[in-house]
Amino acid sequence: MRERFARLLRPIAAVGVVIIAVLAAGALLGALGEANLQPGPTDAAPDGADSTTVLELQQSLPSGSDETAVVLLTDDDGLDTATLRTLEGLLREITGGEPRVVPSDDGTAAVATLPVDAAGATAIGDEVERLRNALREGVPDGVTAQVTGPAAIQADLADVFEGADLRLLLTTAGIVAVLLLVTYRSPVLWLVPLAVVGVADRVAAVLATRTLEVTGVAWDESTVGILSVLVFGAGTDYALLLISRYRDELKQHEDRYAAMRRAWTATAEAVLTSSVTVVAALLTLLLSVLPTTRGLGLACAVGIVVAAFAALVVLPCALVLCGRWVFWPLVPHVGQPTLAESRSFWSRVGGLVDRRPSPAALGSVLLLGVLAFGLTQVQTGLREADQFLDQPESISAAERLAESFPAGSSDPTVLLTRADPDRVTTLAGQVPGVDSTRPGPQDDGLARIDVVLADPAGSEAATATVERLRESLADVPDTYVGGTEAEQLDAANAAARDRRVIIPLILAVVIVALIGLLRSLVAPLILVATVVATYLASLGASWWIFTQVLGFDRLDVGVPLLAFLFLVALGVDYNIFLVTRAAEESREHGTRQGMLRALATTGGVITSAGILLAAVFAVLGVLPLVVLAQLGTVICIGVLLDTLLVRTVLVPAIALLLGDRFWWPRRLSS
Repeated sequence: MRERFARLLRPIAAVGVVIIAVLAAGALLGALGEANLQPGPTDAAPDGADSTTVLELQQSLPSGSDETAVVLLTDDDGLDTATLRTLEGLLREITGGEPRVVPSDDGTAAVATLPVDAAGATAIGDEVERLRNALREGVPDGVTAQVTGPAAIQADLADVFEGADLRLLLTTAGIVAVLLLVTYRSPVLWLVPLAVVGVADRVAAVLATRTLEVTGVAWDESTVGILSVLVFGAGTDYALLLISRYRDELKQHEDRYAAMRRAWTATAEAVLTSSVTVVAALLTLLLSVLPTTRGLGLACAVGIVVAAFAALVVLPCALVLCGRWVFWPLVPHVGQPTLAESRSFWSRVGGLVDRRPSPAALGSVLLLGVLAFGLTQVQTGLREADQFLDQPESISAAERLAESFPAGSSDPTVLLTRADPDRVTTLAGQVPGVDSTRPGPQDDGLARIDVVLADPAGSEAATATVERLRESLADVPDTYVGGTEAEQLDAANAAARDRRVIIPLILAVVIVALIGLLRSLVAPLILVATVVATYLASLGASWWIFTQVLGFDRLDVGVPLLAFLFLVALGVDYNIFLVTRAAEESREHGTRQGMLRALATTGGVITSAGILLAAVFAVLGVLPLVVLAQLGTVICIGVLLDTLLVRTVLVPAIALLLGDRFWWPRRLSS
C-alpha cells in the first residue's frame, strides 16, 4: 500500500516541480509587463485614404479632435420653450461652453453637439461617462437624455473590451483544460501542457506588444485577445502531436529519454515546418494598408514562435522529468500495441475509405460544394450600428434621433479644405442626398464643413452620397471627404485591396512550404486545394448561420481575409501532421498502407487538436462584438470541416486513388 502511494506521489510531485518551474520562468519575463496601448487617430484607418487624411488634418484645428458627442434630449409629450432653456443652461453648466440646443420639427426631441476634449479611447470614454452621469442627474422629470455620436460610439466600443483579455484568457484556459482532460483521461497529464502553453501565452503577450512598441507598428484592443486564442490553439496542437508520438514510443522503448528523442525527431520537422509556414503567412499581413491589421500579423507571428518553442523545448523537458507515470492511469508499457498496430476507430475509418475511395472523395467534394453555395449570397460591410451584439446607448440614441431629425445628424460627414470654404459649401449642398451643411472651425487656412446626409448611416444610399460628394469636389484642390460614412467606404476598399494582394501570397507561402517539406508537386497542390475548399465551405455555411440563426445581414469587411489566413495557415498544420507521417510510413509499407497507417496514428490527435482549436476560436464570441463573433464562427466551422472530413476522408481517399502519383515526382520506396 505504501509503495503504491509512493508511486502515485512521485509523478504528482514531478508535475508540481514542472509547473512551479514553468510559472517561475514565465513570471520573470511577465514582470516586464505588456506594453501599454497608445492608440492614434489613424491606427484603424487605411493608408492614403481621403478619410485618413481628414483624421490627420483634424488635429490641427482648434477643436484638436474630430470626436464629438451628440446629446439627444427627448420627451414624447413635447419639449416646450422653458424646458429647452433649462436644458441649454444645464449643458452650459456641464461643459463650461455655449452649446446650442436645436429642437426637432415634431417638438419631441432636441440635440446639442459637443466637442470632446480628450485623446485616446480611455480618456474619451471617461469624458462620455462623465457627461452621461451629469445629464442623468440634471435633466428635468419626464426628459430622457442620451449621448451618441462618434465619441459615444468609441466609448461604448472601448467598454466592450473592459476586462476582455482576462475573460478571454480564463475562458480559453478552461476550455483547453477540459478538452485535455477528456483527451488524455488522466488526472495528472493535462496539467503539464496546460501549464506550458499558459505561460507561453503570457510570454507571447509581453514579447508581442513590446515588439510592436519597438517597431512602431500599431495595434488595437482585440490584438492581444486574438493572439491569446492563437497561442493556446496552436501551442496545444503542437503539444498534442508530441505527446501522442511520445506515448507511442514509450510502448517500444523502456528508456523514456530514448523514447522522447525518437518522438521529438519524428515530430520536430512537422512542428517546425508548420510553425514557420504559419509565421510566414501571418507576416504577409504586413503588406496590409490597415495599420492595426499589420500589428495583428506581427503580434501573432511572435506568438506562434513562442508556442513552437514551448512545444519543442519546454514541453519535452517537462514530460521527461515527470516520467511515464504522468500518463496514469493509462500508463504506456513496452510491448503494448502502438496506434498503427491497434484496431482503433481511425483504422476502421481508413478501412472504409480504402474499400470505396471514389465515393468517399466524391461525397466529400459534393458536401463542401453544397456548403460553399452560401457564398453566392454573402454581403460585406457592417453598419456601425450592427457592430455590437448588445445594443449600447450610442446606437439606440442614434436610432431615436433619426426619428425626429435627418438620418445623418448624429454623425455628419466631414469636409476639410484649404480652398474657398464658401465654394466648397455650395458645391456640397448641391449634391443629391445632402440634407444640409454647416460651417465648422477654421485655422491657418484649413476649414471644416459638416455635411448632414439625408439617408441612414451605413445604407447604400448614404455611401452613394459620399461617392457623389467626392466626385463633385474632385477638382477642388486640398479638399478631403471624411467622417464615419467615408471611413467605412475607404475601409471596404482597403479590405478588397488587401484580399487581392495578400490572399495569393498566403497561398504561395503555403505551397512553397509544402513543396519544400514533401519534395513533391502533386501532393502540395492537392492539399492546398482542399484547404481552400474548406475555407469556401466554412464561409458559405457560416453565412447561413449568420442570416438564418444569428440575424446578421452582412459580414464585417475584415472577416474574409482574416478567416482565410487563419484557416489556411492553421489547416496546413493538419495537412503536415498527416502527410509527414504518411511519407514516413510509405517508405516502409508503400503509399496505400502508408496513408492508412498515418490516418490510424494521427486521426485521434488531429481530431482532438481540431476540436480544441475550433472551441478555442469560438471563445471569441465571449466579447459582444460582431466582427469577433463572426471570425470565431467561420474559423470554428472551417477547422471542424478540415478535421472531421477533409483530413480524415477526402485527403486519404485522393491519395489512395492516385497511389504513388500522389508523391510525384518524389519516389517513396516500399
